[in-house]
Amino acid sequence: MRKNIKVFKFGGASVKDADAIRNVASILKDYKKERLLVVVSAMGKTTNALEKVVHAFFDKKENAKDLLKQIEIEHLEISKELFGENLDYEKEVSKFVAPVNKLLQKEAIKGYDYIYDQVVSLGELLSTKLITTFLSSEKLPNYWLDARKIIKTDNTYREGNVNWKSTQKNVSRNVNSLLDVNGFVITQGFIGSSEEKATITLGREGSDFTAAIFSFCLDAESMSIWKDVPGILTGDPCLFKKVEKIDRLSYKEAIEMTYYGAKVIHPKTIKPLQNKTIPMYVKSFVDPAGEGTFIGADVDTFYPPVVVVEKDQVMLQISTKDFSFVAEHHLSFIFTLFTRYRTKVNMMQNTAISFSVCVTVKDLDRLTKLIQELKETFNVVVEKHLELVTIRHYHKSVIEQMKKHKIVMLEERIRQTIQMVMKDVPVMERK
Repeated sequence: MRKNIKVFKFGGASVKDADAIRNVASILKDYKKERLLVVVSAMGKTTNALEKVVHAFFDKKENAKDLLKQIEIEHLEISKELFGENLDYEKEVSKFVAPVNKLLQKEAIKGYDYIYDQVVSLGELLSTKLITTFLSSEKLPNYWLDARKIIKTDNTYREGNVNWKSTQKNVSRNVNSLLDVNGFVITQGFIGSSEEKATITLGREGSDFTAAIFSFCLDAESMSIWKDVPGILTGDPCLFKKVEKIDRLSYKEAIEMTYYGAKVIHPKTIKPLQNKTIPMYVKSFVDPAGEGTFIGADVDTFYPPVVVVEKDQVMLQISTKDFSFVAEHHLSFIFTLFTRYRTKVNMMQNTAISFSVCVTVKDLDRLTKLIQELKETFNVVVEKHLELVTIRHYHKSVIEQMKKHKIVMLEERIRQTIQMVMKDVPVMERK
């Protein structure tokens, strides 16, 4: 039985500036009688800016503390625009920034991924404090909750694996009572902590997953993700002129789309919801009254072609040095390296003496080390600047359209899906 709890998630675009935060407050006013937990991402491009702080700290080419100070100033300027001078908020900002500043004064003993999580997690802490303070100024009762005290993970920095037993216990002990007493509960996406209390992030764009974790542990009535699009679309509107909104999706179709790289939902989001048949909505913060897209069980519908484009792809063609077949023990060794370097394989294909894989460039340093280690045992040809196009429920006309001015490096078809690794035809060679 559902506990009449709703979970909302607002991403960076929905809280990018003062006007956007006012809009979020306007949306929440319509739900002030609800038991509502609200997960919020870092503001706008703050995560990108904090990643630059981390890069500067390690590269020593820029002053990391100066970059951090600019982020702090930007949040304080927006706070003044929203609710004027507020010493309590300024103290909270200083409290969060101080340990990061202290970290940047030391040598990086624990490595890049550890430093990354301690620095980049600051974005969610600052944004949620800003929002909770503004909501209070608008007479909307709420409670600020530190997600790190609730969501527990292992020690895998940048991609923490959730300890569901500990997390469920923390939610049961702490969150339900807050929802009963304090109106909205405002918390952070993307972050948790290890049992040793080190901050751990859940993977880039992981705030959707945070909302799903809370939804699962709270037995929520529903979960809603608020986006700048009217719902889930058949393609990225930044890439394609003609896209359609999909009104209803099954869990299976949603998880297929996210697996293949659709950016509208984080890939780990669907499983916790499906496990308890919690319905999910993708709604527009630009048009809150719009119906959005419903995702749930037993959705039987016709799906139009859906195109997912992932850029920054690299193809590795791996072959044996002695011209022997690529056998099972070779593949086992190769995938052990992929696991060690946390490299997701998007597509693969093998011949007698070679094995080709397509991977996304998320961490160039990690990929470089992977390639170096592969070259110790195999011949490796690296093809960069590619894109991976996936078409669900494909039609021939859509395939031909996507192949225009492209060279197909790798192609694979199954019953409802085609994937193609492609690169641009040089302009001089186009017909």
